[in-house]
Amino acid sequence: MTNRLRTEIQEEEAEKELIVEEKQPAKEISESALWQLFKKNVNAEKATSALPFILFLVLLGMIYLGNMHLAERNLRDIDKMTKEVKELTWDYKSTKADLAFKSTLSEVSKRVDTLGIKESIEPPQRLKEKEDKDGN
Repeated sequence: MTNRLRTEIQEEEAEKELIVEEKQPAKEISESALWQLFKKNVNAEKATSALPFILFLVLLGMIYLGNMHLAERNLRDIDKMTKEVKELTWDYKSTKADLAFKSTLSEVSKRVDTLGIKESIEPPQRLKEKEDKDGN
C-alpha cells in the first residue's frame, strides 16, 4: 500500500508542475521602430527609419523643458510683483496718514505761523454786490 500511495503522490506532483508550466504564457514584445534599435541586429536602414521618431521625441523633450523654464520664470515674476504691490500699498497708506495729519487745522496753523500768517478770529464776511439803478 505504501508503494501505491507514493506513486500516486509523485504523479500528482508531476501534474502540478505541468500545470504551472502551462500557466506561464510567453510575452511578446511589439516590433516598434524604437525597439528595433535596441535589438542586436541593428542595421543602417532600421536606424535611419527610426531617426524621425527619435528626433520627434527630442523635440518634445526640448519643448517640455522650455515650457517648465517659462512657467518658473512667470511664477518668479508674479512673486516679485506681488511683493512690490504690497510695498507700494504700505507707502500709499503711510503717505495718506501723513497728509491727513498735516492737513489738520492745528498743524496748518503751526506751519504758516513761521510765514507770519495768523489764524483769523473773526468769522468770514459775505460780500454783496450793489445793484445799479438800471436794474442790471
